[in-house]
Amino acid sequence: MAVQARRAVGVDIGGTGIKAGIVDLDKGILSSDRVKVATPPGAEPDDVLQAVRTVLDTLGVAVDHEVPLGVAFPAIVKGGRTMSAANVSKAWIGFEAEKFFEHGLGRSIHFANDADVAGVAEVRYGAAKGRSGLVILTTLGTGIGSALINNGTLVPNSELGHLQRAKHKGDAESYAAYSAMEREELSWEAWAERLQWYYSHVEFLFSPDLFIVGGGVSKHADKFLPMLDLQTPIVAAVHRNNAGIIGAAALALG
Repeated sequence: MAVQARRAVGVDIGGTGIKAGIVDLDKGILSSDRVKVATPPGAEPDDVLQAVRTVLDTLGVAVDHEVPLGVAFPAIVKGGRTMSAANVSKAWIGFEAEKFFEHGLGRSIHFANDADVAGVAEVRYGAAKGRSGLVILTTLGTGIGSALINNGTLVPNSELGHLQRAKHKGDAESYAAYSAMEREELSWEAWAERLQWYYSHVEFLFSPDLFIVGGGVSKHADKFLPMLDLQTPIVAAVHRNNAGIIGAAALALG
């Protein structure tokens, strides 16, 4: 008899969309379709919880509590509490989010920062697997998320999307996230100039051994990564926009 693959569910909550899937943890790939719904306007806790219920119900695992569940969220997460609120309601700041989701879903979960879980996916199954030294993963989307991985170990809750730019009002993500490209209708070349500033600045601060670029735009990596001039190798995430789902599921089993 064949041994059944280890499975877990990953939910990746973002500023614009909530994605989920069932993950084969032996292979590090989705074993189901990816389900996605829009993040509710304002991203208030009760509305986000209802959206998560919707994706779990669509996957057919809303009442299957034998399959572990991991949830990724765009905030600093300490002890299950969300300590910041990037592109979601300010009601999440200081909020007992893990307990809130566990009560609302009627089950135990593993709850973590969204970029951190994407980093975990790339360490276990992707571009950072077996890499020594400092790897910095960034997710380019509504904002800029980051994960620091030193010799395979995650350093949680880095917020490199909020580095300040002296000549620009606001932080790095308001200037260089993919949403800025869309909002200002920038060409790939013009956006790459902003990314050049961003990655050069991070490179100067941390001297990493590898940059990994994730988020939905990473599927178009060939349109902008070759324009960047860095000392550090920079590659697209293997799992692209599924990294959050895969990493959240992986962490659900520890």
